[in-house]
Amino acid sequence: MNRTALIALQILVAIVAIALWYALTTFPIFGRMILPPFFFSNPVDVANQVVKWFVTGVIWRHLWVTLSEAVLAFVIGSVGGVLVGFWFARQPRTAAVFDPYVKMVNALPRVVLAPIFTLWLGLGIWSKVALGVTLVFFIVFFNVYQGVKEVSPTVLANARMLGMSERQLMRHVYWPSALSWMFSSLHTSVGFAVVGAVVGEYLGSAAGLGYLIQQAEGVFDVAGVFAGMFVLAVFVLTIDAGVSVVERRLLAWRPMTSEARP
Repeated sequence: MNRTALIALQILVAIVAIALWYALTTFPIFGRMILPPFFFSNPVDVANQVVKWFVTGVIWRHLWVTLSEAVLAFVIGSVGGVLVGFWFARQPRTAAVFDPYVKMVNALPRVVLAPIFTLWLGLGIWSKVALGVTLVFFIVFFNVYQGVKEVSPTVLANARMLGMSERQLMRHVYWPSALSWMFSSLHTSVGFAVVGAVVGEYLGSAAGLGYLIQQAEGVFDVAGVFAGMFVLAVFVLTIDAGVSVVERRLLAWRPMTSEARP
């Protein structure tokens, strides 16, 4: 399937979903509304709310706050996950010692950590960043760790036979092996970084998309809640598109799969 056809199908899915949402919240079926507007709003009201936010400029400050928190969480968590993942993969004894502790910390519910971070770091951006880091770090860490462990023994043996140093092995063998795994995790981490920021804002903040959603929910403004969710979804897709651009540049050497060919 070529890219144009793929984009057309993706847009068609969105149009059908919105049309169904509008129909089910506007027209009664057999004398009964399938999706009551009080609980599900409708696309027209949601669109009007989004336009109002952007026209009045209310949204820009909140977008900037959430963007700052999400980017900081994404960068700190990703860099930490890559570094620790490489270290553990190259130091099996260290990995074995810390393995139960890593699994224990990863198993902690992040929502439980949010109030603790707020207590430690206050209501500013850093408590939200800390929550986002805990979500991003482990996703990247486990993928990079597995990517380095998955290096072909044959390739590694040949490289060592050719006299490569550890630094050369890292650059030409381990790093290329981990890149695909790493970018796979980064696409997932983008969403989790934003989730960490928004959940933190929802639990306690004075600005951000999570704050907007929480305020709308507090006055039963369902259109405002859905509008916040829509802006959040577009926000995540935009950041993910940026990650895709970087991925294509760094993995230009990788052969295209049959699914990716037009």
